[in-house]
Amino acid sequence: MSLAPMSVEVVLGEFVEKDCGNYFHYSENPDNYEFCKEFPHVVWVGGIGQQYRYANVKKTVAYIAVDEDEYGNAVVEKWKLKKNVQYV
Repeated sequence: MSLAPMSVEVVLGEFVEKDCGNYFHYSENPDNYEFCKEFPHVVWVGGIGQQYRYANVKKTVAYIAVDEDEYGNAVVEKWKLKKNVQYV
């Protein structure tokens, strides 16, 4: 279970990842960097400092930037969603 930190003003929703059954919150991407323009969301993955991954969350899938390649391009995984509850 990965929840957004209390400092996040608006949590857009939550989902359960289908393959492993993990639960995540997601919110609007606060960063204006050019490399993350294609990711309108961040998925909160927990850990020290409340880490997040850039993402594009759709109704039944989420595209998550999990790493970058040797050229600085995002390595994207497609996660199938079991539940996607949008709050706003």
